[in-house]
Amino acid sequence: MEEIIRRAERVAETKSTVLITGETGTGKELVARLLHAPGPRRDGPFVPINCGAIPTELMESEFFGHQRGSFTGAVSDKEGLVQGAEGGTLFLDAIAEMTPATQVKLLRVLQERRFRRLGGRQEQAVDVRVLAATNTDPREAVRSGM
Repeated sequence: MEEIIRRAERVAETKSTVLITGETGTGKELVARLLHAPGPRRDGPFVPINCGAIPTELMESEFFGHQRGSFTGAVSDKEGLVQGAEGGTLFLDAIAEMTPATQVKLLRVLQERRFRRLGGRQEQAVDVRVLAATNTDPREAVRSGM
């Protein structure tokens, strides 16, 4: 545990996107908070999201928000969780549970720091650090076609 804390202290000051792996209940969110708290984004929000708890059909709207009228029931514009983490840290727990379509859109956030609301026409810039966690071995998931 001491080695994890030392590594977290070194990485906390960077802008790097970090993938935290480990079995369920091993403290992945605690490590994410250790990366956020002392870092340059400490005054910004820490927005934790359990990707496995969001229904597939709501994932895009929850992450990126939506424009009024973009689907039945969208009676007003809604800010997404990505935008809600502006200036801070977005923690994506259980990222392996995210749909491939949402993963592609998240890649745009990681590479370009831009996103588009569901039903929106213009991209918006976002300043956010992304930390992700999974209890799945990413290499094994790729090999098995997950």
